[in-house]
Amino acid sequence: MRTSSRFALFLITTVLSLLSETAVAETDEKQLDTDPGCFVKGFSERLNCGFVTVPENYEQPEAKQIEIHYAVIPSIQENSQPDPLLILAGGPGQAATELTPMIARIFADVRKQRDIVLIDQRGTGKSNPLSCDVNRPDELVRSDDEQALDEVAAECLAQYPDVDVTQYNTPNAIRDFERVRETLNIAQWNLYGGSYGSRVGLKYLQQAPEAVRTATLDAVAPPQVVIGPFGFNGSLAFDNMLQDCQQQKPCVQRFPNLKQQYNQVMESLAQESVLLDTEDPLSAEPIKIRLTPGRFSSVVRLALYNPATRQLLPYAISEAKTSNYKPILGLMGGTTTAVQNSIYLGLMLSVVCREDLPRATESLLQQDANNEFIGGKTAQAFVDLCKGWQTTPAPADFAEPVTSEKPILLLSGTQDPVTPPRWADIAARTLPNSLHVIAPYAGHTIAGHTCANKIVAQFVRSGSVKALDTQCVKQRKLAPFVLNANGEGL
Repeated sequence: MRTSSRFALFLITTVLSLLSETAVAETDEKQLDTDPGCFVKGFSERLNCGFVTVPENYEQPEAKQIEIHYAVIPSIQENSQPDPLLILAGGPGQAATELTPMIARIFADVRKQRDIVLIDQRGTGKSNPLSCDVNRPDELVRSDDEQALDEVAAECLAQYPDVDVTQYNTPNAIRDFERVRETLNIAQWNLYGGSYGSRVGLKYLQQAPEAVRTATLDAVAPPQVVIGPFGFNGSLAFDNMLQDCQQQKPCVQRFPNLKQQYNQVMESLAQESVLLDTEDPLSAEPIKIRLTPGRFSSVVRLALYNPATRQLLPYAISEAKTSNYKPILGLMGGTTTAVQNSIYLGLMLSVVCREDLPRATESLLQQDANNEFIGGKTAQAFVDLCKGWQTTPAPADFAEPVTSEKPILLLSGTQDPVTPPRWADIAARTLPNSLHVIAPYAGHTIAGHTCANKIVAQFVRSGSVKALDTQCVKQRKLAPFVLNANGEGL
């Protein structure tokens, strides 16, 4: 079971980075029990599925064992190439197999010649999942300041007394993936990692380079940077959106004081939050939501991830200024449903609280909070959560730059509010055989909403970053902003 409480749903939307699209695809467990074939919801074809047994603690190989779940989307051509595409899911906390329909669509060209392998990272999906069921029936009507995030994390942790959460980390995930590779008798992978998955890809290149033929890293988060403090990058992306509105005459005429309106909404909600009647996006049951500055700003920040929701922001902000919160509720329903369907909170905390937050110095946190958009809300949420999630810091060398001679394709979007292009530039300094492709007017994980998936297919076919045709992403244009409830402007 994934995170089920509405509290955790809103918590995650406040603090998380994730892929720009999600698609739920639960495997048929009865089918898995009888043979290696399985089906997933949302995908009509039969997959090859299975489990590989691994030690929870690789330093104690004879002790507790856990099962790692995988699914293989078979190639369309009979004589397929022997090096499949391995999907490294984002989050941290996404289950790769639950993205099957989306992955099959995005990488249809790759699939013509190669299998696509999806492995649920330990702590997600069917790989000993670390989900959280925290029953707080009044959480939506309380203010942000009343949420004791350390208690929430501690309650989640208490549900797993027999789990050593220190073992649910990036290096062990790669060890698991290697066990699956050996089980499937695969000599090399082609990696695709989006968002946190890009970090897994970089560590894979460092930890098991002989297993990698090519690596595509989309929305790059190198180990040198700290995941969690998203205030500064979010602020830059918000200012970018404001500037884009200024460049479009219909937008600036319709919303001439957009930043001022955003600030006024934040100030108004700080003085008095608003209790809204709406429906649960999953069950359609009537619920009440208290809209606070934290919730409002988190919805706006998450909408910046994808151009399709970014286009709605000027209208949604302007309407919120007039106390019409329906557009914000619409954005809230879409983003929270996607997150709830895809994130395993226990794994997210096991990774971030071990590998990132211990490196978040007071100076870094202060610098990240020095913005007028969301301040330091996301970083502080992680700080509080990690107080209740007992783990140990990763070794100091975890944050060292990854050096590799392998062919590596780096992908970035100029509108990305969480993993900006400069992060890929940081990674590229020690990747001499890499190419960084930046898509203008694109958001987070650009393979999902630009022609970058076609470039990935080229790259995997050739096995080289040389002579790739990347012109299609450079031809992207700024999409018009929505001007009213009728969709005028599109």
